[in-house]
Amino acid sequence: MFPCCLVFGVLSASPRLIMLGLWLFTDYISRAYDGILWPLLGIIFLPCTAMAYAIAQNEFDGLRGWGVAIFAAGIVLDMAIYGTNRAHKARDRHWGSEHRHPGDSSAGSD
Repeated sequence: MFPCCLVFGVLSASPRLIMLGLWLFTDYISRAYDGILWPLLGIIFLPCTAMAYAIAQNEFDGLRGWGVAIFAAGIVLDMAIYGTNRAHKARDRHWGSEHRHPGDSSAGSD
């Protein structure tokens, strides 16, 4: 496993873990959302956007002014996470599982 894949895995799981922790141990998420459907969908599909919405609701009185900027930043972060994941999958499809990736330290050990 490449170190960059480990870093990507930790970074992509972090927003979900933070949001889940806030939901379980504080009332921060419940103050921003009515019910459990939207935060649950947020944790699964768009964790940065869901967290940014909670921050906008709790700290900036909703999607006004800086709240919109925070929400937009969450959308951009989610797009970056999914875009990076898609690029990794495309690279793996291109190189195939039987070929080594460029930069692999064991490339000449066949």
